Amino acid sequence: MNQPRSLSRRTTLAALAGAALAGTSAVPAAASDRHGRTVRFATFNASLNRGTQGALVSDLSTPDNTQAKNAAETIQRVDPDVLLINEFDYVESGAAVRLFLRNYLAVGQNGAKPVRYRYHFTAPVNTGVASGLDLDGRNGAVTTPGSDAYGQDAYGYGWFPGQYGMAVLSKYPIDTRAVRTFQRFLWRDMPGNIMPTDYYSAEAQAVLRLSSKSHWDVPVCVGRSAEDTVHFLVSHPTPPTFDGTEDRNGRRNHDEIRLWADYIGGRRRGSYLYDDKGRRGGLRPGARFVLAGDQNADPYDGDSYDHAIRLLLDHPAVNLPKVPPTSKGAVEAARLQGGANTSHTGDPAYDTADFGDTAPGNLRVDYVLPSRGLIPASNGVFWPTSDDPLYRLVGGGANVPTSDHRLVWQDVRVV
Repeated sequence: MNQPRSLSRRTTLAALAGAALAGTSAVPAAASDRHGRTVRFATFNASLNRGTQGALVSDLSTPDNTQAKNAAETIQRVDPDVLLINEFDYVESGAAVRLFLRNYLAVGQNGAKPVRYRYHFTAPVNTGVASGLDLDGRNGAVTTPGSDAYGQDAYGYGWFPGQYGMAVLSKYPIDTRAVRTFQRFLWRDMPGNIMPTDYYSAEAQAVLRLSSKSHWDVPVCVGRSAEDTVHFLVSHPTPPTFDGTEDRNGRRNHDEIRLWADYIGGRRRGSYLYDDKGRRGGLRPGARFVLAGDQNADPYDGDSYDHAIRLLLDHPAVNLPKVPPTSKGAVEAARLQGGANTSHTGDPAYDTADFGDTAPGNLRVDYVLPSRGLIPASNGVFWPTSDDPLYRLVGGGANVPTSDHRLVWQDVRVV
């Protein structure tokens, strides 16, 4: 496979001069000029998931949940215009999203300015939805929520329906009627898929859904005409770990990432896809998009199958910035934590998650990737260094005050 256009550890930090480093208190505001509108897109695995159904609504019903306050302040410090939140438990009524908007984001946290999102979108996900089959080959088919055994047999791992869900928040209108979701797309229906058929039974192969959560195409209207629509393509593929020699999660992660590569790859390449309303095909050629999410795949390190994320980093429809989002905090963390980080090939400046020091170490797994037709501008990873007052929002190692992932942002000019 060709080397990706992303940068390796061999790229020195000196080459980052002039790039926006978000590992400081000051994150520059997105700026527009007479040549076009600049919109800040971001992704944040905020770990706003809970161990029992209804617990997130309970936590967000009052304005004093510490972790939710930290997540809200992180968002306020970066102030994205369009944001994907991963690991935000799905609640059918939408109550969890509304409570987070009202009780946390609309309230200035520790001197940060409130941020208001007039528009939001959320939808069902596969995590914690019972398959009715024994997917892991143990304990028979477990259909009672609330245990690891149940999660292993769900369409996507979760102890109850909606755990580890997603939400999109936007300052710009969302064309909700045009949203496409791919929650129920079957893995077997992807041509050339790499499902481990020697592991899954014939019954499981017939019903197993590809997306561990869901894949959403959320059109965002960033201007006054239809031509100003940007498709926010969001997902959260399964981690490529917690399996065995069959590598079922690594293979699924690869094909979840491949779904987007095919979706943006032209009419022929995406022709096999069908969404939850039965509409077939991929994204219209020439349509502008920003692809975002916790992809659980690093281009060089970790356990991903066949460097899956390179399917997107090397994709001709993607317009990568000259320098990927970076932070000073990630460099410091890799140096101080050592362990697996010392043997990594990828440059630690691009890491977006603070994982276990023995394995897999800190990795770049969260991405915001603009398309051709959009002009990448400033970007960054919100990862302050230990001497920064905002370090309290990220912590390090076993100290996880908010999430083990960092918020990643990318400004794009829409002309």
